[in-house]
Parts: sequence; C-alpha cells; structure tokens
Amino acid sequence: MQIRSKLKYQLERVSKCSPISSELYEQYVSPSEADSVIRKSIDVQLDNNPLRLLNTTTGLICDREAQICTFKSSTEYHELLLALTTKHPNIRMERIPEVVALYFRYVMLSHRWGEKEPLLHDISGKIVFELEAAGGIAKLQSFCEIARKAEYRWAWVDSCCIDQHNIVELQKSLNSMFVWYYHSALTIVYLSDVPPLSKSGAMAKSAWNTRGWTVPEFLAPKAIRFYQQDWTLYLDNSSPNHKESVEIMHELEVATGIDARTLIEFQPGMKDAREKLQWASTRVTTLPEDIAYSLFGIFGIQLPILYGENKQNALGRLLQEIVARSGDITALDWVGQPSEFNSCLPASITSYAIPPCHSDLPILSEDELQTAVSSLQQQNTVAVELALRLHTLLDNMSAPRFANCRLHLPCITFRVTEIKRRRGTTQTCFTYGVKADGLQDLLITSEQTLVQFSRTKPTRWTFLLVRPWDQDLADSESCSRALRLIVRLGQPFSAFLLAQQRGGEYRRIASDQVIIAQVKDVASVQNMMDIRTPEVL
Repeated sequence: MQIRSKLKYQLERVSKCSPISSELYEQYVSPSEADSVIRKSIDVQLDNNPLRLLNTTTGLICDREAQICTFKSSTEYHELLLALTTKHPNIRMERIPEVVALYFRYVMLSHRWGEKEPLLHDISGKIVFELEAAGGIAKLQSFCEIARKAEYRWAWVDSCCIDQHNIVELQKSLNSMFVWYYHSALTIVYLSDVPPLSKSGAMAKSAWNTRGWTVPEFLAPKAIRFYQQDWTLYLDNSSPNHKESVEIMHELEVATGIDARTLIEFQPGMKDAREKLQWASTRVTTLPEDIAYSLFGIFGIQLPILYGENKQNALGRLLQEIVARSGDITALDWVGQPSEFNSCLPASITSYAIPPCHSDLPILSEDELQTAVSSLQQQNTVAVELALRLHTLLDNMSAPRFANCRLHLPCITFRVTEIKRRRGTTQTCFTYGVKADGLQDLLITSEQTLVQFSRTKPTRWTFLLVRPWDQDLADSESCSRALRLIVRLGQPFSAFLLAQQRGGEYRRIASDQVIIAQVKDVASVQNMMDIRTPEVL
C-alpha cells in the first residue's frame, strides 16, 4: 500500500505541472501488475534453486517464501517495481530476470560430514553467527562468512538446509541435488583434513575424495573452489574458479580417474554408463543405499528414495533404469557376486572397479577386417547367404528390456554340451571345463557348485553360453557389411553362462573372472544362428 500511495502521489504531482501528464497516466502500470511480472521471473529462477537457503547477511535459514519476502524488501525489487509502474524508458524486460538471477544466486558446500553436523532444527529461527562456534557450527559459520565476503547473499549446506525427517522433502532434495549444484554460482569444497600450506597432492589424499556424494558435487558445478582446513585457498590459488586451474584439475583427474575435460564440461545422461559406474566403484557412503542414490543425477534420472531397501535393491533399481532407458548392455559387464535383484547385475558397485573386458580384447584393424571378409567371400556362397540372413535377424532384434527385476536379453546363444569340474580346485572356488556347440572349449571359475554333465550323461536343465547382442556391431544391410559382422562375431567376446530354472527362465552364473569365448570356425555361420531373447531372473 505504501508503494501504491507513493506512486499515486508522484503521478498526481506530474499531472499538475506537466503537459504530458495524461500520456504518463496512460503508461501507468499498477503495482500489482508489475509485481506479477517480477514474480514470474522469481518463480523461474527459484525452480532450479534449493528449497531452503541460508541468508549470509542475516544468518537466518529461509524457505522460498522467506527468500521472496527478503527480495521484496530490497532496493533491487523497488527499483524494478518503480521502473515498471512508470514505464521507465530505460527499462528492458530482459533486465528483470537479470536482476532476479543476480539477487538469488547461491553458493553450495561440498564437504565430508563430521560427527556433529547441525541439522535444520538446530538453526531454525536462530542467527547462525550467534551460535557457539564448535564442531559443525564453526564450519557452517566459516562457510557463510566466505560466501558473504564474496558477495553471495545465499548459501546452502546439505546437513541443515534439508529437513532430514521429512521423507517427501528428503526425496525431492536428493533427486534435485545434481540440478542445484549445476545451477549454483559457486561450489565451495571444504577439505577438513588438508592442513594449511599443503602442497599439490594433498587434495587427492583427502577423505573428501573417497565419498560417494562428492562425485556429483564436483562434476555438476560450473565454478568450484577448494579450501583447506583453516579456510584458506588450496595451493594459495586465488582464481575465482579452480576448474580453470590446470594444476588442480590435473590432480583431480589423477585422483578420480576422470579426464580433465569431463571434470570441467560434464553433462548428465546415459552415455558411457559403464565408465560412470567405474568412477563410483571405489567410493563409500555412510548409508549403503546412497552409493546408488548419489548417481541418480549423473545419469539424469529420478527414482524414489527408499532408505532401508538395502544397497543391492537400490543399485539394482538404478541399473535397471539405465538398461531400460538406454539399451546399453555395458552395465552387465562385471565380475563378482550376483545381485538378489537380478542375477545379471552385481551385488556391489565395487564389481565395476575392474575396467570393462572389451578393453583387453583384440581389435581388428581395417586391413585385417577386409582380408577376413575377402576370405569368406571366396569360400562359398552359402556363407554369404547365411551372413545376410543372420544380419537381418540381428538387425531386427529389439533392445534389452528390463522391468520388475526381469531382464529380457537379446543374444546369440550357444548350447552347453558339457560341464566338468577340474581336479585340484579349492573348496571355495571351482574350475570347470565347459564345452558348447560352435565354441572353442573354455574354463570357468566360480564359487557356485554347478551341475556336471556331458553328451553321454546329459542333464534335463539347459545351460547356455550367450553373447548379448550389441547394436553397434551391425552396419547397414549389404553383402559386404553382413560379412564384416560375421568377422566381428568371430572375434573373442565376453560371454555369460545362463542356467535354466524350473519356470523356463534363466539365471546368470557368476564367475570370478571374465568368461572369454570364441567361435570355432567363423565360416560356420549356422553355428551363430540361434538368436533368442531369454528372460533372466
């Protein structure tokens, strides 16, 4: 009301002493209309902001309505309102979101939790700077002070800016975490165990670099700064953005195994899923499910947060979503214990620590590929006809489907004809000689006890060695491209051993080493014609 009265008074004065008063009056926009225009920009801005933020000037925790109220009492808001209500000739509509964005920009903290971190109820309604400076409160005060001195009005800390006891808010916050870090004006990394005056390499040894949640916290932000134990800049690097420091990014690259360009320009999504899983494979979290939840943002997905479901189920739901959305089967490339969620998935993310098996397999050069294709063409026309037929079959295969813990996996299958345990194996790990139609004989090492059988002593259960189908192996249809596919299929590959269950479904038999299989004769195309989509539990 005070604003409206002031504007009315100004217009009345203009009308008495200016010949253009009527024109100004026609240009007049009511304060409520102007407020509505500004509010739209505020809503757009806050849509990607955290639900609560600390006001670094007052030291108070503010929800979104409190943030908006603070803005409406600011000089910035009144200047916008005045300019809009008088149709100031210098006001540009794009100026509104610029002012709003500058006012509501915020700083995020990335840190390792200590023993006594302040929660929301510890600081709600209190001035942070007036609390006893001990433990997590001291860290909170220093962070807010650093942000305030850098002229940032708002700051966010996970421990106290989320209501940890509100399940709905917690779920929304954890699913939004990556977006919040991405849209932050700056992310401050506090290395509590890196002493002052540390040399290069100290950050890589910090406990911060072992935690699961810190992966999205350093990948998402566009600007980041590292601070030491005493809140001085790491390596005394005063750059406003340490992602522009070659020295610091090189150290982080070595420490994380993530190349510097990705550290600087990371974009979330399903691309290179296996590599992203490897990044997190050696990290730890306080709550077991968080090792999966912390990766949701990296893959650009949102799933229910269900603490108490156990880490196998949490990781299983994440991997199921990756395969279902992308059709990427590299997430199935692992060695270790199978998950109770699905036997084609690992029980622990540590199974991804070993590089994918394809990195160790030989790759044909273009000359070698062309030589092999020419050899096939010269042998007989039957091989060429079968190659075209196989190419068509595989090209029409659907992508892997994963739902309700069941995997429908398109693959080339080879029926196992013999499994025999080798002598001298230990009681905890068994080595088996395996034979399959169309494949060279191979050895499999597993902790599971397998049914032994042969052609002369068969079993009623079906065992398959399968090659999951990868669409990247197929080219467009032509005689030459079909033969190129056959040559590629003749190369060594990573196989799965599947055992049929009572209901006709299959389970993957986990092995202690990658199962490397190879067809006996690449010219015997008929041995690769058993194309199926088994349902794997």
